[in-house]
Amino acid sequence: MYTRRQFLASTAAAAAGLGLAACRDTAEAGMAQSAPGKTPSAASTALPGPINTRLIPHTQERIPVIGMGTSGSFEVGASAAEQDPLREVLKRFFAAGASVIDTAPTYGTAEDVLGPLLAEQGLRPKAWLATKLSGVTGREEGLAQFNDSLRRLRTDKVELLQVHNLGDLKAQLALARELKQQGKVRYVGVTHYVERAQDELADIVQAEKPDFLQINYSVVSRGAEKRVLPLAQDLGVGVMINRAFEDGRLFAQVKDKPLPGWAAEAGITSWAQAFLKFALSHPAVTVVIPATGKPDRQSDNLRAGVGADLDATQRQSLIAQFA
Repeated sequence: MYTRRQFLASTAAAAAGLGLAACRDTAEAGMAQSAPGKTPSAASTALPGPINTRLIPHTQERIPVIGMGTSGSFEVGASAAEQDPLREVLKRFFAAGASVIDTAPTYGTAEDVLGPLLAEQGLRPKAWLATKLSGVTGREEGLAQFNDSLRRLRTDKVELLQVHNLGDLKAQLALARELKQQGKVRYVGVTHYVERAQDELADIVQAEKPDFLQINYSVVSRGAEKRVLPLAQDLGVGVMINRAFEDGRLFAQVKDKPLPGWAAEAGITSWAQAFLKFALSHPAVTVVIPATGKPDRQSDNLRAGVGADLDATQRQSLIAQFA
């Protein structure tokens, strides 16, 4: 992974990130993501090597670089037909050595589904759980929501508690820090998911210095490179990336297109892996959280966490695909 100075120099000529429509955080789950003519086999779940890990700046704890979101993908009912694929998604995720799962109380049934599935497979001790204070006002509403999240997730604490989309920031961030002092939360963070909010997010990160921030970043939405990601790197703030697939729209744009000629050399066998590796190749990024409810796509996503990051030439090649 090259330095920030090298990164900035190599991307100075890159065009500004394209605009995007507002959409929910990581609802990538229903979109096709394989390279043309290639669908990951159900039997091909073994990774070609160990999944990479990165340091959380505030504590030097290491976490795997590929996590998973639950927006959309875990918003399902109670039937076996709906939940059995998610059992396999989780099985493959943890078998690969991954651990970071991002959810929220406002993601429909996601917490209700995730908590019991982790519990029934005894996976909670392996999980690095992130949830949010979302859509509430005031300390009491926030605390009630957090306690309900713990109940739904079948746990007594979470690794990361985030103030979602900067809502009621002062009160909810204070509550999150209070819960951290009580040992119910290990890290505190702030989130957003659209480029137009990134200046506000950067101002808040500079003033509050949270443990984590979560923001959108992709090959076509690179606005975070301007302030958010350099600031996080300078201040030692962990970075979680959502919308690396642009809610699935990137796959439509590369439909029937071959992968770049250098893909095999980089260990890339699908466009999903290329897009995830692009996000991970920024030196400020700690983890990326693609959402999927499909076991084969989970295996495909996880492969992006193995091997070297993209170099500057490879990054520019991907950017040029969408110029």
